[in-house]
Amino acid sequence: MRLHFVGCGDAFGSGGRYNTCFHVTGEKVNFLIDCGASSLPALKRNGISREEIDLVLITHFHGDHFGGLPFLLLDAQFTRRTRPLVIAGPEGIERRLEQVMEALFENSSKRERRFELRIVELEAEAATSFGAVDVTPFPVVHGDSGGPFLGYRIEVEGRIIAFTGDTEWTDALIPLGRDADLFISECYFYDRAVKNHLNLKTLQAHLAEIRPKRLILTHMGDEMLARLDSIACEAASDGLVVEI
Repeated sequence: MRLHFVGCGDAFGSGGRYNTCFHVTGEKVNFLIDCGASSLPALKRNGISREEIDLVLITHFHGDHFGGLPFLLLDAQFTRRTRPLVIAGPEGIERRLEQVMEALFENSSKRERRFELRIVELEAEAATSFGAVDVTPFPVVHGDSGGPFLGYRIEVEGRIIAFTGDTEWTDALIPLGRDADLFISECYFYDRAVKNHLNLKTLQAHLAEIRPKRLILTHMGDEMLARLDSIACEAASDGLVVEI
């Protein structure tokens, strides 16, 4: 199984990076984690077939994690997709998706599709199965708009992928990431304690409790990107592919 960092940037494209979008494939699975505004061109640049994607997991409703869905769905319509697609995310996702589609492309949410689209609301700490993909959402802390905010612990083909989503430190990250084969953590700052986002020093202080088998940092701002040559932690880059 492998995870492809299609985009690992922040909301502002720091370092020229695409918005958050991770592509996971295995023997029986093909899904996305988040679909930021720049995801469709990033998927195309990496030669990733959108037709084969069965599931999109959304962590929250900020544009750099959610804003690519209208483009993904319209691309599916114009390329005559027939394969069913599931989009799952926090409470309110169906209403939010309709709103953003209508804001960007009027009447697009009402047009008949050639493929079945199912929208699923996920409840914090309630495990949900999508075929071979078992997802347990955890509530995380990322402000008072654009939520609810979720991080995901994903069990798939004998491996565990954990993703914090966007969040400041919360103790929910311990069970979310504990002993994960791959723990992907947002790390916007190096040591600045800023509300709604993690910094590397705070994360490192809790790694002994989380005990991930592999940690990769993502969603880094300019301050953090400027320090990558001097830190020991592995950091994501657009196009990075990791075997799990």
